[in-house]
Amino acid sequence: MEKAKGFLFDITKCKLCGACWIADKERNKLPIPEGDFTKDKLSENAFLEMDRRHDRGVRFSCMHCLIPTCASVCPVAAFEKTSIGAVIYHKDRCIGCRYCVFGCPFNVPKYEWDKPLPYVRKCDFCYSRIIDGKQPACAQACPTGALIFGNRDDLILEAHRRIRENSNYVDHIYGEHEVGGTSLLLISDISMYKLGYPGNLSDGAVPSLTWEVLEKIPNVVLIGGTFLAGLWWLTNRRNEVMQAESGKKDNSSDTESGSEGGGK
Repeated sequence: MEKAKGFLFDITKCKLCGACWIADKERNKLPIPEGDFTKDKLSENAFLEMDRRHDRGVRFSCMHCLIPTCASVCPVAAFEKTSIGAVIYHKDRCIGCRYCVFGCPFNVPKYEWDKPLPYVRKCDFCYSRIIDGKQPACAQACPTGALIFGNRDDLILEAHRRIRENSNYVDHIYGEHEVGGTSLLLISDISMYKLGYPGNLSDGAVPSLTWEVLEKIPNVVLIGGTFLAGLWWLTNRRNEVMQAESGKKDNSSDTESGSEGGGK
């Protein structure tokens, strides 16, 4: 069985050159805005955001969780966690419910609000390139080695080695355990939380934390559905009664009018 792949992003090595950003735009055929590329924030037209925080180059994109919430909450399996680590999106299955948008702990999936036929958009880990034996476009384009691609287990060992051999690093691999683990791993000499990455995340996968609640949903749906069905029946019945009474009044008026006419 093929080992799961991953990225290791070493923030101390990033020069914020924008090469990965350009490569991502070109690979995904996304518009390239003019001006400062660090102002290009995550959106349906930007799957990779590069920014400067505390004089460090930081990266925001899909984390490709080991147990992705987007796939867990999707009622039609539009999201799929593949064996190589990528979380991919099947647009032909999507019904536009946007549960994935609201459920992601990293606020990554973006919805095409301005499209007549909208889809959800995000990084797909360059899945087709990996299958063809290539590196993801962003990793291949990185000139400093700040972003490297490989087997996730090997990248974790490499990250621990760097931290162990250089006391400047914070002793924390972001993504090793957060929300059950992610395929994008980050290390830095500054706290990830200071750099803007979500904090207070449980080590447990988000779906596992919500399953207890989801188990109760059928009862809630049943009760709520019964209530709504009853409300609809009452409303519909009331309208029928009102129409019937209105019809009786009209018939009564016609009868009275006919009687008066006959008497004359």
